[in-house]
Amino acid sequence: MSDDIFQGYKGKALEMLKKYNVRVWGQAVIDTTRGEFKGTVLPRSENDDDQHIVVKIITGYNIGIDIKTIKLMKEVGYKKANYQIPEKQFPYTKGLPKVKLIGTGGTIASRLDYRTGAVIPAFSPGELYGAVPELADICNLETEKIFAVFSENMGPSQYIGLAKAIKKEIENGVDGIVIGHGTDTLHHTGAALTFMVQNPPVPIVLVGSQRSSDRPSSDAALNLMHAMTTAGYSDIAEVMVCMFGPTSDEYGLLHKGTRVRKMHSSYRSTFRTIGDIPLATVTRKGVTPIHKTYNHRRKDRKVDIFPYFSDKVTMLYYYPGMKPDTLNSIIDNGYKGVVWVGTGLGHVNKEMYPAIERAKANGVHQYMTLQTIWGYVHMFVYDTGRDMMAKGIIPAGNMLPEVAYIKLGWALGQSDDPEEVKRLMLTPINDEITKREPYNGYLIYQGGVPEVEEFIRKVHK
Repeated sequence: MSDDIFQGYKGKALEMLKKYNVRVWGQAVIDTTRGEFKGTVLPRSENDDDQHIVVKIITGYNIGIDIKTIKLMKEVGYKKANYQIPEKQFPYTKGLPKVKLIGTGGTIASRLDYRTGAVIPAFSPGELYGAVPELADICNLETEKIFAVFSENMGPSQYIGLAKAIKKEIENGVDGIVIGHGTDTLHHTGAALTFMVQNPPVPIVLVGSQRSSDRPSSDAALNLMHAMTTAGYSDIAEVMVCMFGPTSDEYGLLHKGTRVRKMHSSYRSTFRTIGDIPLATVTRKGVTPIHKTYNHRRKDRKVDIFPYFSDKVTMLYYYPGMKPDTLNSIIDNGYKGVVWVGTGLGHVNKEMYPAIERAKANGVHQYMTLQTIWGYVHMFVYDTGRDMMAKGIIPAGNMLPEVAYIKLGWALGQSDDPEEVKRLMLTPINDEITKREPYNGYLIYQGGVPEVEEFIRKVHK
């Protein structure tokens, strides 16, 4: 057998495949000291070790089999897999709402690259229909891929591009807009679009998935169906994030773009509304509002676009022992805005005071947010807070740190005047600052506690 049919395998693992005449993409029965496994032999990542053979078992999951445990292998079939889903023409159905899907990349639009073992952007919006044909029962879909990047590569130029694309689609008469986006910075983009696209007449729904489309537990298809339902039928006309509610497939949640945060690295229910309650639940049958106040859908095509952003803004997460050179280097590199993420009610150590004063003298706009995530900045309580305000740091209420960073960049994209920037920062646009948190806006359950364990037994996560 030639080595080109052993993609990525090397060393001892390659010798094992050759010994039993088993090829990559071959269906194999593998007898091991841990039992028998049946499945398709997959390519290996070029950067992985030579001690394992990777097999996709019947459940759809991939497992690694240590070659030291293998007693016998037998190839019982062969079919090379094609993980590229072909694009399909989306059908038109009279009477269904017109929804525009804008693709940016991320796990909602990705597949596994078996050569590297990494998830890579691969699906075009048209391919998404090929993967989720149920979308045709929900809406008449138009698609456009304007970026093909992971969400860590989204930034100011992409925010501005999205805002302008949204304006164009609204003026073209769509009933709703869905934006496919990676989850890691989805909440940053949600905040940016809330500030850049104000008073929209239709829903603007950001959606992603925690697990790639080739995994059995992928949330991509259901999240897309929920997002399309929201865009086509919801009365809520604002920038929203649509993702799983519980970890089960029961329903999705809609979150305001300024009050949402990714809270778990792998849970499908990773997104939570912070300091408030979600806007609504969504299933394939429709949207059920939870929040009492929201912007309502309108029939006009008017929307206010403010596509501005200064990239000379940064965040400083305070830690005990922080040295002034951290802030001084930011000043020296020409930054004009700093969002502090302070301890407690909004504090940093006194060693930072000279650098804070220097930042103010150099025209750097400084705002304080909290590491606690929930709660409000209160800088009048202790002398530290009062000192920092006197030196130029402005409290940002209960604005989430990432939202404050986005808003300061947006504000400085429009003005460098301290009073105008302060007005923009502290005037709420869509609940990024609220007068109070509802009693149920802060809920963290601690496992192991008897009353919580009793609750968990009755409901799901």
